[in-house]
Amino acid sequence: MRKLIYAIAAAGTVFTAAAATAQQKNLPSFFKVGHRGTRGLMPENTIPAMYKGLETGANTIEFDVHITKDGQVVVYHDASFTPSYTTMPDGTDIPAADRAKYTFYQMNYADIRPFIIGEKPYPAFPEQERLRSYAPLLGEMIDSVEQYAKAHHLPAPYYLLEIKSSEKTDGTEQPAPEAYIQQLMAVKQLRPLGKRLLIQSFDMRPLQVLHKKYPKIKLGFLTGDKHATFEQHLEQLGFTPLFYNPSYNLVTPELVSKCHAKNILIVPWTVQETEEMKKLKATGVDGIITDYPNRLQQAGL
Repeated sequence: MRKLIYAIAAAGTVFTAAAATAQQKNLPSFFKVGHRGTRGLMPENTIPAMYKGLETGANTIEFDVHITKDGQVVVYHDASFTPSYTTMPDGTDIPAADRAKYTFYQMNYADIRPFIIGEKPYPAFPEQERLRSYAPLLGEMIDSVEQYAKAHHLPAPYYLLEIKSSEKTDGTEQPAPEAYIQQLMAVKQLRPLGKRLLIQSFDMRPLQVLHKKYPKIKLGFLTGDKHATFEQHLEQLGFTPLFYNPSYNLVTPELVSKCHAKNILIVPWTVQETEEMKKLKATGVDGIITDYPNRLQQAGL
């Protein structure tokens, strides 16, 4: 009887490992993720930032998206223009009091495109190159990056797309989850990416919609929550994501073990210093999200 129990347990272990191998087949052994392209070196979420990410060793580029008034998908972090690194089309500062006027969900893309990203000095990132850019459409960004990688003989990257949404801003900063996903997945450039498309969010609702309607897409849950546990997050999600992406200061060897026991990859954010990168790699994380992909190289990762 004892031998039978051991045999059953071993079979279960093999099945679990096989399932994990199938799910993670052809994925990078370690995700080197350029946060917002390469925010430390280039104006964030711009096409040049994505290029720089590839040049500095990222095998994955991370970026944020929003839905515009006319139903297009634009790449930008906040729901409205950020005055610290974006200026009006004429180059003048965006008055902080007027920021809400420039919420993407209340603007057509034709009115978004002329705003200037990257010319204004950004003291938070002193290594960032100054240049004149703009908030691109998602499809345009993917086309540009694919062409750039091919032209420069670089590996085709993975795309870690972050859905920016919150229940309290449904209808003002973004559509409700069902409509959001419908508009996002209408971007034709997403489909050819196949396994290279990864989608994450702090908001469980769009992930749940994606899991139901597009079960083959690889999903990740983002968290900076110090109070809810890993187990509570999985219970609230209602399914097992491929990725669990916590703030790096929440990572412990125990959390890494819990993730791996459920065949979940753990890729923390946003890690800037090489020593911290090395420490996290030693815990067994499956990747690192950073504003400085070049520092991953410096850390020997």
